[in-house]
Amino acid sequence: MSRMEIREETKRRPLYQRTAETLSEILESVEPGTYLPSEPKLARSLGVSRATLREAMRIFERRGMIVRRQGVGTYVTQLPHVIDTGIETLESIERLADRIGLKVETGDLEICKRTATEEELKRFRWERSLPLVEISRVILAEGRPVAFLIDILPEKYVPVDIKAGEFRGSVLDSLLQQDEPELWQCLTDITAVSASPEVARHLKIQRGDALLFFEARLYSKEGEVIEHTYSYFLPGTFRFHINRRVP
Repeated sequence: MSRMEIREETKRRPLYQRTAETLSEILESVEPGTYLPSEPKLARSLGVSRATLREAMRIFERRGMIVRRQGVGTYVTQLPHVIDTGIETLESIERLADRIGLKVETGDLEICKRTATEEELKRFRWERSLPLVEISRVILAEGRPVAFLIDILPEKYVPVDIKAGEFRGSVLDSLLQQDEPELWQCLTDITAVSASPEVARHLKIQRGDALLFFEARLYSKEGEVIEHTYSYFLPGTFRFHINRRVP
């Protein structure tokens, strides 16, 4: 994408989202406990209306990054833990969080059985009669929603603990603990998306807010798609990077 295309894409985003990006830089530059300028003064400095500023501030208020008190003002809280990791190795959020001492738990959880859609039949070559299990869940960190995950896999590969109603929060970790099938590779597409109404509801954000999105296909050594995953991550909690070789 050219610089001109990037600028045009930026202009098309809602004003409150662009304001939130600027506000994020301000929050990162001040110490916890610092009070922000009054809303009228801050709105003027950002060149937006107070209504737009409030809409942008709600994003950080829901993430626990600022606290607004009537008649007192808005102050910056301690920044939440950041899961900073490379993506060369496939690991669950639970394992990544445990590495930095961050407590995560499962929030909203839904497990349902269904058959493959036409798109899934084409992409993954699953049989039309193959029963699937879809597991959707919210990941909470320090009590706040930080990710929404959807795992879809053939029922025959659903880990025993999940079948027994003892879901522990990580489909991937449960799959890795099984002897069969033998897992081989995970192909992942990474992009930025706007939150749909459903995803926004689960993450307690506004529809259209920017999210980091992973779509992954986990393969067995026989080349079969064992799991198809949609992962939506809140910016500010996750920072992914990759070490690339110079040819």
